[in-house]
Amino acid sequence: MRLASDDGDDTSSSRFAIGRRLRRLFSPRVFVLALALSVVGVVAGGAIPVIGVFGRFLGIAVAGFALAFLASGRRYAEASVAGAVAAGAGFVLGALDATLLPVVSDYGVQIAGLGTTTGLAAALVGHYFGRDLRAGLTRDL
Repeated sequence: MRLASDDGDDTSSSRFAIGRRLRRLFSPRVFVLALALSVVGVVAGGAIPVIGVFGRFLGIAVAGFALAFLASGRRYAEASVAGAVAAGAGFVLGALDATLLPVVSDYGVQIAGLGTTTGLAAALVGHYFGRDLRAGLTRDL
């Protein structure tokens, strides 16, 4: 008599296969690294007085660029989500000034959405160029 666990077609083994596929698509460890890099990019880019808010997005792009060198493989999902979260949080926290409080209360969702979308795009562009440069540096001539 065969048990269901002896079979290779049992649901628990397929559940583990789905988990492995999801980890290949989105790794929590790489996401934490990407989020840390993005937060550092937002803070460092926002500290540049001349370019202001644009420095935050430049910092997120540099964070995506650095992630391409630190993590092997395609990590677009982690980079984009981390860039979006860091930019959205940075935009909302930056807009919570006493002079901007009426604007934030009326347009807070739009402000966060704009920041999130722009951060996502900056992280994707930075990661793309980082992967491209890494491929160019590691390829044989």
